[in-house]
Amino acid sequence: TNIRVIQGTTVMTISLPQYSPWDMLKKRIFDIVVSLIVIVLSSPFMIITAIAIKLEDKGPVFYRQERVGLRGKPFKIQEMGARVKIKNDPRITKVGHFIRKTSIDELPQFFDSLIGTMSVVGPRPQRQFEVDEYDQVYATRLLVKPGITGPWQVSGRNDLSEEESQQLDVSYVQ
Repeated sequence: TNIRVIQGTTVMTISLPQYSPWDMLKKRIFDIVVSLIVIVLSSPFMIITAIAIKLEDKGPVFYRQERVGLRGKPFKIQEMGARVKIKNDPRITKVGHFIRKTSIDELPQFFDSLIGTMSVVGPRPQRQFEVDEYDQVYATRLLVKPGITGPWQVSGRNDLSEEESQQLDVSYVQ
């Protein structure tokens, strides 16, 4: 971190060493290897879940939703089952409730990590209306690929305040 004053304005610059080409390559290789392993190991669960979805409600097995990724570029995230996540949603089927509770609905995101629109670890991707509300500090989360799992998901998930969640994401980027 470097702080200096330019024409009466304090400017802080942050050096982000994780952006070296070698470190980026290591992270990409990690994403590919982990994604392939998870896809292979979870494919029986995804197939069984797909069949259960079709038998129960005949709806689409996968759906894609637009999220904001690296450098603010929109991309389509893949999920399995229901389209919205509202607590105690009466439209959720028994299969839908099970796949949400077990996070099977997020397994297809490893395909996103495999193709490079996401990473295994990084801040969770958000929708455009959420990104529109970022302040300058929180917007730094757009400097890295969004992740399937991130710092706040493994540090308390819904038990954290919005401020604590944001701080964990910014700390991860730094």
